[in-house]
Amino acid sequence: MNLVSLRIITDNVATMARFYERVTGVTAVHLNEHFAELRTPFGTLAIGSTATVGLFGPGSAKPAENHSVILEFLVKDVDAEFESLKSWVTTFVNEPTTMPWGNRSLLLRDPDGNLINLFTPVAPAAIEKFAAYAR
Repeated sequence: MNLVSLRIITDNVATMARFYERVTGVTAVHLNEHFAELRTPFGTLAIGSTATVGLFGPGSAKPAENHSVILEFLVKDVDAEFESLKSWVTTFVNEPTTMPWGNRSLLLRDPDGNLINLFTPVAPAAIEKFAAYAR
């Protein structure tokens, strides 16, 4: 089994897609007004409209209510990312901080309040762990 996609349910697919395009540098593929994908070599971030929730079961997902999942993106230089994002991202949870497990992390929130971690491995074990992802 492979994890291939994470999906965010939102009331505004276009706004969320633009936000993630700016954060990641990946162009969103809009399959229709209710669904977009940001495809990377290692997985896809899907953005689905609340209009699609009924397909899975009424009330199965609600927008802007995530309090337990962190979306994590490996970046080459988290400090440089912070400098480029701070002029337009409205909510930062922290500034770049080196975590005890060896990653330098920047936490911010998307327009729906979802937590995002941009990180760069800095300790030898962390660098080795993520070597396959660093292209």
